[in-house]
Amino acid sequence: MAAGLAEGAVLRCGGTRPADPALRDGFYYPPTVLDECGPGMSVVRDESFGPVLTVERFRTEDEAVALANDTVYGLAGAVWTQDGERAHRVAARLRAGTVWINDFHPYVPQAEWGGMKQSGFGRELGPSGLAEYQEAKHIWRNLAPRPQGWFS
Repeated sequence: MAAGLAEGAVLRCGGTRPADPALRDGFYYPPTVLDECGPGMSVVRDESFGPVLTVERFRTEDEAVALANDTVYGLAGAVWTQDGERAHRVAARLRAGTVWINDFHPYVPQAEWGGMKQSGFGRELGPSGLAEYQEAKHIWRNLAPRPQGWFS
């Protein structure tokens, strides 16, 4: 987060460890919002694995998709809109293993989980996850064998 501030991001909330003595010895970090971020900033490009949200602005749907896909990672993302057609159109264009629409982070065992690009390989959960534990085998049976004439 400090690198993002040094690169020009504006801290809107969070950004420090909690002052509550009961939380002093734990690994707690409050939700943090960094505004006025750009695609070249480390807080945008690197995975923080913390409750840190970066705000990037866009004018068009194409620009939003380009910003979202401009990363080597692709674990998950979300689309927030009241336009159902737009939500599905944008979700289909995002290079992420999971895309939520008007929600964030629900998981159910029936749905596959896994990333794209450098955020994971393979799938867990759902039918695709079960398929990871299976070995496919192809068996061909000719019910009417006859000479093939391969070697005239």
